Amino acid sequence: MKSAKDYLDEANETVPKMAVADAIARHAAGGGVFVDVRDSADIAKSGTIKGAHRIPRGMIEFRADPAMEQFYNPALKQDGEIYLICGAGGQAALAGKTLQNMGYTNVTNIGGFPGWKEAGGPTEEG
Repeated sequence: MKSAKDYLDEANETVPKMAVADAIARHAAGGGVFVDVRDSADIAKSGTIKGAHRIPRGMIEFRADPAMEQFYNPALKQDGEIYLICGAGGQAALAGKTLQNMGYTNVTNIGGFPGWKEAGGPTEEG
């Protein structure tokens, strides 16, 4: 039987992590799609990355699968650059592993939103 730690360890082994400063630079350059995988209540409390797509982790499979027409988010491309953020990095890693399992090839965990905000990354209201 697998534990939550087992799932998280596997995700952290396969989903690359990027330093917040590098992610902010990538955002400023207009590179990639930024996705906040927290639920709407958490985003409402703290805000999110400016222009980030808001896709709760529980919906990631539906939003990432073009066959799920009523749910699919066309900003998500299997070969596109996707940068995931959450509260502390764990949910982003797990969502990234799910995307990899679905054939996404360029998924990066940029950690937790508090780090983004502290580093001066652009934000918007939740």
